[in-house]
Amino acid sequence: MTPLICVLVVVGAIVAGVGVMLVLRRWAPAGSHFANGDRAAGVFGVLATGFALLLGLVVVLAFTSYDDSRSGAETEAMLVLQQNETAMLMPVAQRDALSGELVCYARTVVSQEWPHMEQGASGAALNPWGVQLFRTIRTVNPTTPAEQAAYAKWLDQTSDREVARQSRLHGSAGVIPGPLWVVLLVSAVVIVAFMLLFADSEEPWFIQATLIGSVILVIVSSLLLIGVLDQPFSRGFGGVRPTSMSQTSSVLIKERAVLGLKAPIPCNAQGKPLVGA
Repeated sequence: MTPLICVLVVVGAIVAGVGVMLVLRRWAPAGSHFANGDRAAGVFGVLATGFALLLGLVVVLAFTSYDDSRSGAETEAMLVLQQNETAMLMPVAQRDALSGELVCYARTVVSQEWPHMEQGASGAALNPWGVQLFRTIRTVNPTTPAEQAAYAKWLDQTSDREVARQSRLHGSAGVIPGPLWVVLLVSAVVIVAFMLLFADSEEPWFIQATLIGSVILVIVSSLLLIGVLDQPFSRGFGGVRPTSMSQTSSVLIKERAVLGLKAPIPCNAQGKPLVGA
């Protein structure tokens, strides 16, 4: 959802709420529909407090998932770059293959997995180049101390990369359950409906408009915020983009050129295997 659409949704909800309030105000009795305003205000305070507490907890839950997904994506990209450096200490027979497969891993994340996550899916269940990296590392027979240290480090980095990948995928399908969304929406409708009962034919129209408009502004904005945080990889406003992994892919290509690795990369720009590779 773009910023413009968010603004239009908020403004549209405010206009609709103010319009309903001003229409009801024409037939409302003096002093609102409540004979006892203090008692009505107390009930509204209970409703608003309960909604605010629930809203706060949901925002924390959604933001935690959003931050975990963002951090996981950045950490995964960093580990792919570090693994390429570790691969340069491997035996010559495997170092070029590992480097090329890391490039393909990064390209697959950007070009194939990310579009799935933007649609609310969890992305590819398994990155095929992660499997190929495992097959290649199994052929490594480290002999020197440097190669043995690099081999052990590679295994540790692989485990860390998989953990970061799972953190990234975890939030792609949303973490807020459907029943919680229902409670939030029902509570919002009840609060707005309760506010409409405060329509007062004797109170100035702009005061009435401000009362209902401010409540709707806060409620709708909060619900939109939760929606953005619950879908961290959406294409809209605030969505996490594959910037880190894209940069990693570019850096890997530059490092291969600097290090003089001549073997062709076994995939195309989208991470799909080349025929015969």
